[in-house]
Amino acid sequence: MEAAPAKLPSNQFDHFYRGGYRIGKLRNGPGGPMRPEEWIGSTTTRFGENATGLSKLADGTLLKDAIDANPVSWLGQKHLDTFGASTEILVKLLDPDQRLPVHYHPDQKFAAEKLHINHGKTEAWIILEAPPQARVGLGFNRQMEKSEVAALVAAHDSEALLESLVFTEVTAGDAVFVPAGVPHAIESGIFVLELQEPTDLSILLEWDGFAVDGDKDGHLNLGFDTALDALRLSPLDENESAQVVGKFDTEADSPHSIFQSVADPFFRADYLPGNGEETEAGFGIFLCLSGAGELHFENSDQLSVSIGDALVIPHCAGSFQINGCAGILCRPPEA
Repeated sequence: MEAAPAKLPSNQFDHFYRGGYRIGKLRNGPGGPMRPEEWIGSTTTRFGENATGLSKLADGTLLKDAIDANPVSWLGQKHLDTFGASTEILVKLLDPDQRLPVHYHPDQKFAAEKLHINHGKTEAWIILEAPPQARVGLGFNRQMEKSEVAALVAAHDSEALLESLVFTEVTAGDAVFVPAGVPHAIESGIFVLELQEPTDLSILLEWDGFAVDGDKDGHLNLGFDTALDALRLSPLDENESAQVVGKFDTEADSPHSIFQSVADPFFRADYLPGNGEETEAGFGIFLCLSGAGELHFENSDQLSVSIGDALVIPHCAGSFQINGCAGILCRPPEA
């Protein structure tokens, strides 16, 4: 199949926590009550599964199969030379109707050594909506010991684990970079566009009240003694804390990067206000957040786009301009 820009059908599926109605409304999908995530333009499967999580094109073809059949057209030669046929990103919408449990993700080194895969799970959250005083937890608020955390996990002490985190209020427009290994949680009601490395690697520290058996499934089949070696036990320092926070401005007249440079080795995201400025060629996922308009491509037919549309854009489409429709363009790291 010749690579071309295309609108992506909804790709919600069941998870262990509640939510998903705002995703259903935005993306014309099934909604909740137990589908709090949509994986957009995904070539990644859920951990331990063969197909769940993979995105389809409108004709039913898996995006992964389309890319594998024509990687140069989709990703560009420079990307292939640097990263191979991996898209290098997974884009999600998160719409939790309950607090996410305290958890963390392994980094690339741990994933390679213990799981024999090429990516960890560094991620970032772009806050689309948030109720008043909504908070995210990121990092421990003091130096912890592995044995101390292990005891809290074994005791199912959710209260103590929550009290151990640094919580910060967030509002729409905030962006939070989450390094692999750092424990974190998201409170209920925060609507998030997430970018991450293309894996489904999560280690739970608590799970009471969630539809999951963390004793059995919370440690990537490694056992907690090994899995806890991937956890960062020290707090973020002042410089790191300053680097993880970004912003996007829906009132801005020009395209702008959402994350600080600390995210560049993992993924990129730009807010595009739909003013017709040219965007360079490259594989990307675009989510329209407001308005209705058109995308004009250097090498492909134009597409009409409106709020809620998610597009996969191949490298071969060339540079493009957006008129009348504002949103966020998610891209892999620069090759």
